[in-house]
Amino acid sequence: MLVRDAMSTMVLTIGPTHTLRQAARLMSARRVGAAVVLDPDGCGIGILTERDILNSLALNQDPDHETAGTHTTTDVVFAAPTWTLEKAADAMTHGGFRHLIVCDGREPVGIVSVRDITRCWTPARQPAPTLTV
Repeated sequence: MLVRDAMSTMVLTIGPTHTLRQAARLMSARRVGAAVVLDPDGCGIGILTERDILNSLALNQDPDHETAGTHTTTDVVFAAPTWTLEKAADAMTHGGFRHLIVCDGREPVGIVSVRDITRCWTPARQPAPTLTV
């Protein structure tokens, strides 16, 4: 199975000036653990994860003043849609992260998470049989 089969194409994108609170609200509303940060004037494409927000809060930083740009990971490993899920899982395991931005050329086209991969590798649950007496 390939990354394109598992990835989400509905990617939350934010700018570097979004506050961490704004990012957290958007991530919560979309029920995602990461946002792609697009900064055409800076690093280009980065990622902000729930872990980045958690680390900022642990340092007692104010989420209304801290910006996504200062907490964005810019040293990003990108996946191609044609990668196998095994290659994506290997990259995540060795890199110590749970999300990969999927790019087709230079454009982000999706995001794949450990959860997405696990969902593809785990058989669908069948409903429990009901007992009739």
